[in-house]
Amino acid sequence: MGIPLRQILLIGIYVVRQHLAGRQRYPLVLMLEPLFRCNLSCAGCGKIDYPEPILNRRLSVEECLEAIDECGTPVVVLAGGEPLLHKELPQIIEGALARRKFVIVCTNALLLEKKIHQYRPSPYFTWSIHLDGDEETHDCSVGRSGVYERAVAALKLAQARGFRVTINCTLFKAADPERVARFFDTVMALEVDGLTVSPGYAYERAPDQKHFLNRRATKELFRRIFRLGDGGKRWAFNQSALYLDFLAGNQTYQCTPWGNPTRTIFGWQRPCYLLGEGYAKTYRELIEDTHWDTYGTGRYEKCADCMVHSGYEASAVTDMVRRPWKAAWIALRGVATEGLMAPEIPLDRQRPAQFVFSRNVAERLSETGVSKVRSKKGPATT
Repeated sequence: MGIPLRQILLIGIYVVRQHLAGRQRYPLVLMLEPLFRCNLSCAGCGKIDYPEPILNRRLSVEECLEAIDECGTPVVVLAGGEPLLHKELPQIIEGALARRKFVIVCTNALLLEKKIHQYRPSPYFTWSIHLDGDEETHDCSVGRSGVYERAVAALKLAQARGFRVTINCTLFKAADPERVARFFDTVMALEVDGLTVSPGYAYERAPDQKHFLNRRATKELFRRIFRLGDGGKRWAFNQSALYLDFLAGNQTYQCTPWGNPTRTIFGWQRPCYLLGEGYAKTYRELIEDTHWDTYGTGRYEKCADCMVHSGYEASAVTDMVRRPWKAAWIALRGVATEGLMAPEIPLDRQRPAQFVFSRNVAERLSETGVSKVRSKKGPATT
């Protein structure tokens, strides 16, 4: 694993305390989105399809630190949009580090070289650089040539400055297992501190709807990839062994959406990082008033094919705490890539999808005094 021992121990202590306290729903990672704007328009992204008045909004330093205190997670992930576009990001990170949080900034790295002097290395701080594959694959994924080369250059600069650096990689339907395995080898040769991998979530507003994986295809893809890497042991993943085993179809998990609560410019996003179907004003309201049992695979159509780490990593971590021998066995032998897969959750009773994006945008625009604006995709929002 690519997770530092310090982080494993402190998160483990945190999780055990939650269990001893009898808490059924507790957060593990805060997904903090201080802005939606990005300097790329990736075909598989459903996070940036908002009108200009919304893209121009930012969470303040005070709002970000209040969310961190309110939620109390040991890990804070700063995402977006592109976090480095936020002028006060250094102050947000400093405030989180002062609270002894593990801070991970997810970035496409296009601005990292320009702004890296504003940040200081810390064992609690990680740059997570977005690379969806080798140069051709990644540049195609983000819709711009030269991005891979700039990201790798920024990665090397961050390493030279003493920062901890990991890679986050999203895989889609067209992913070739052998090519992905070679990319993972390349990443390891760069001596990064870890690799985070996940299948792409089928955002309803993403421009490219053709290349999202269904659950069966996800499991088959990851089995073929891990088979090429000695059950995945050849690569240092910044993820739990049981989540990787889940990706290969060897575990049956239900989603844990409250494990990665999300705070955005709109409030606390219901129910999770991937679905914005309403917003709570406070973290407590999110936990107490969200109808959790109506979301997840087998419960809601939008969740049918989701196997993304933001929903299932917390499920895997909970399982690991309860049955640590399972994770130890996978670490020893690697992820199983042959044999029967674990039973799948049936979908015959899931409720149909509800499409509420336009309504949510209209409500948010009304707060800014704007009544009618066209989003990047779809009809005018009124």
